[in-house]
Amino acid sequence: MTNQGKTVLTFGVYDMLHIGHILLFKRAKEYGDKLIAAVQDGEVILKYKPDTRVIYTTEERLYMVSTIRYVDEVALYRDVDTDIRNFEFDVLVLGQDQNHAGFQRAIEWCRKNGKEVVRLPRTEGISSTLLREYSKTK
Repeated sequence: MTNQGKTVLTFGVYDMLHIGHILLFKRAKEYGDKLIAAVQDGEVILKYKPDTRVIYTTEERLYMVSTIRYVDEVALYRDVDTDIRNFEFDVLVLGQDQNHAGFQRAIEWCRKNGKEVVRLPRTEGISSTLLREYSKTK
């Protein structure tokens, strides 16, 4: 099966952008010719992560992700399970930790609509949570 001509979609917050995110984009891009990175609206983040302190504004996160060479297009999203229907894509790429009910509904929608779903492993030793904990010790 060829990946030529396919569009890949991935979702995330990307508030504490790190090497794990960059590697996610790099590996996601291997599944197609075009990668769309959807960045969650800052107003909605606390709905899913109520204890999180958001560092960057939505606009700053959109800009940061747009500068990454593997990303061809950035878009804003609020709720993954409803907004996924607004994107033209062939392959949905998710990290292993993207498991809340909204992602489960988005995956089900993909399966019903002929979209491929790929789960990529985490980058060992790095996460936004670890970075937040590390910054508290400094």
